Amino acid sequence: MNKLLIIPILLFSLVIKAQVKSSYRQFSGIYPHLAYYNNEGECGTGAVVPWANRLWVISYGPHLPFGSSDKLYEISPNLDKKIFDGSIGGTPANRMIHKESNQLFIGPYAIASNGLVRTIPYSQMQGRHTGNARHLTNPANKIYYATMEEGFYEVDVKTLESTMLYKDGNDKHRDDTKPNQNGLLLPGAHGKGVYSGQGVMVYSDNGEPGEKALKQFDIESGSLSEWDGKRWKVIRRNQFTEITGPGGIYGNSNPETDPIWATGWDHKSVLLGVRDNNKWTFFRLPKASHSYDGAHGWNTEWPRIRDIGTAGKPDYLMTMHGMFWQFPNTFTSNNTAGIRPRSAYLKVIGDYTRWQNGLVFGCDDSAQKEFLNKRKTKGKIEGPGQSNSNLWFTSSNTPDQLGPNTAQGAIWLSEKIEANVSSDPFLFSGWGKRIAWIHNAGNEDVNFTFEVDINGKGSWKVLRSVLVKAGNATSISFLPTEKGEWIKVKSNKNTTATINFNYTDDTRFVASTDKIFNGLASINSQDISGGLLYALGENRRKLGILAGDFSKDKFIETGYYELDSAMNLVRKNDSDMSNFIRTKFAIPKDVVTVEDASILVIDDNGRRWRFPKGNEKFTDKISGASLRICREVATERDLMNLHGTFYELPAENADGFAKIRPVASHSLSVHDYASYRGLLVMTGLDKQTPAGEHVIVSNDGKAKVWAGTIDDLWKLGKPIGQGGPWKNTSVIANIPSDPYLIGFYDKKSLKISHKSNQAVTFKIEVEPIGHGPWMTYKEVTVKPNETFEHTFANDFQARWIRFSTNTNCQATTWLSYQ
Repeated sequence: MNKLLIIPILLFSLVIKAQVKSSYRQFSGIYPHLAYYNNEGECGTGAVVPWANRLWVISYGPHLPFGSSDKLYEISPNLDKKIFDGSIGGTPANRMIHKESNQLFIGPYAIASNGLVRTIPYSQMQGRHTGNARHLTNPANKIYYATMEEGFYEVDVKTLESTMLYKDGNDKHRDDTKPNQNGLLLPGAHGKGVYSGQGVMVYSDNGEPGEKALKQFDIESGSLSEWDGKRWKVIRRNQFTEITGPGGIYGNSNPETDPIWATGWDHKSVLLGVRDNNKWTFFRLPKASHSYDGAHGWNTEWPRIRDIGTAGKPDYLMTMHGMFWQFPNTFTSNNTAGIRPRSAYLKVIGDYTRWQNGLVFGCDDSAQKEFLNKRKTKGKIEGPGQSNSNLWFTSSNTPDQLGPNTAQGAIWLSEKIEANVSSDPFLFSGWGKRIAWIHNAGNEDVNFTFEVDINGKGSWKVLRSVLVKAGNATSISFLPTEKGEWIKVKSNKNTTATINFNYTDDTRFVASTDKIFNGLASINSQDISGGLLYALGENRRKLGILAGDFSKDKFIETGYYELDSAMNLVRKNDSDMSNFIRTKFAIPKDVVTVEDASILVIDDNGRRWRFPKGNEKFTDKISGASLRICREVATERDLMNLHGTFYELPAENADGFAKIRPVASHSLSVHDYASYRGLLVMTGLDKQTPAGEHVIVSNDGKAKVWAGTIDDLWKLGKPIGQGGPWKNTSVIANIPSDPYLIGFYDKKSLKISHKSNQAVTFKIEVEPIGHGPWMTYKEVTVKPNETFEHTFANDFQARWIRFSTNTNCQATTWLSYQ
């Protein structure tokens, strides 16, 4: 059942509340006191598992195969937090419950049913522990450990003695039997998932070594491999992450016959593999977010497929590329029905579980190092002083209530295809509005045939056939009556083609701002309390705020304050920290250009992008550097606040602005924003605002902040705006305009006019993907003194739009998004 289509808007307006009973203060399901810190460049959540009447959590640092300052945490039902004294840290993300010995294996720890913890030292079993699997021949007494650098061990569950099967890649003396060109056992790098069944252990990695992988997102990367106890076999050369099955954290109950599932991706779309009957079958799904891309694999953390249901009522939740997915526990190669999008999210999630009648998500919130995620748009702003992350407690239906499921994915992307060879199946069900873009880059006219699997049982039938002339493009809008679980395509001739699907969801578009944002100042306000934000380092574990008031858009400092774990905001005398924030966190000027028709951004690679405008009063505030424009608030991706719209902005190594996604529009004078203890903290409040559920006021009443979670932003209001690449602009014939964002908006319309004494033909092109070919949408001829008006179909979806003319003229191309 597609739950998304029946969710009332009222549900989305509800404030996300934790399902636990606790005296600790929370904000949108984030309990600040539960935040965990380390002394490393990153502090993510490796695993979250209920066990022995406690919630067990491990954190990890970025590349620490011999241990780190990270901890094992034990959280009681009323949310008291206890650190295991024998914590040895590292980069662990493994978790498995071994049924026969009644133990939880999590990181380098084995936890008995009474809560007793034993530790496997890294001197005995080095590596970044990424997964566990049941043993192929002695599952009652041994388990497998896998590391991110292809170290493999078998561990005795009673004695915890380990036997090395393959040496971890961090060992300088590694000497595998059949190393590849990188000196490793398998192609790729950055191991992620491991699982066993059907006589094999399956292992995934989601990255590629080398300098090229740090910059290009679309190179060959990653691998999916399996081991039969003697030999390794590479199954597919793509980036893969989760490996699991219906047995989940316990391992499959019937390992000989139960399926094994694998999730991954490439530069085109999400990949889903299933192993059953001793073979692999692969499918494709669209991406909601491209911030997870990157050939190095760093941006993905650990996507999961986890059972979040109750006893006897399985409910599998899949996370992949910024989308919550409903995943059927019955999924096999011959029974593929039931995968559905639930909602889009912004948090970076490493693991999750059901606990105390709600859900707990372990996140990767704030990395001190920021890795490769530096860009001109942020200026020279520093990262947080110390890495930290937190848990996010939500209701069980939160995965159905966040962002719209608008998503995009390609099956072919400017690639050579053979006649009469079908593509991978691509998910077709779960959206009411679907469009396919087809580009034939070959030298001959080609007929493309679309087939659908009606019920997920392999019952394929022809849905459409479309003739596309050589060098041309077209689109197909699918009717709601055209049903099927999966869709695939084949051509009648060899050619070079792109076929991309854009699916639109407007069921959670919110027209007005939720009351949780009450207190934040309007863009029209003249009485604003602001502040520059910095999460302190050196184990101070507080948020520093250089507070001040705005008078005629000029920021006048009123003092330095600190926000602690209990969310007390207290004035401090610290001139050194005041000066540090003043200089290192000043809002940069001239990182974007606000023009009459749009905002121009030139990215770090020199590419030009244009964005819609909101309230014109944002223009003066941007030019006066009184609004933060861009900042990292989730590890390795940025939040951009540009002229009244918040955007998710992938890192440059994930193609950056080309894959930007608008989240919500607003009319708020947000001065600064930052991540702190898993919270999104913002300044820019009305000076008269009292303390409240989301508003914290200082002890002297002169400083104020708003606190919530980044996924609250979906409730601000749907993305809107207006503008275009040209407004009375002198244009040269056949020279395209800059790309202008059109993706993810709701009601879209266009007006074209010019100042010329002759008719002008305008070519309208769209780019549905972000890194694909431009495709002609329409060509229209506009007579002198006339205006061409066009309303886009409600299922129209592409990412960018641009224009060109057949003659020199002065032109206006104006887009309105309502």
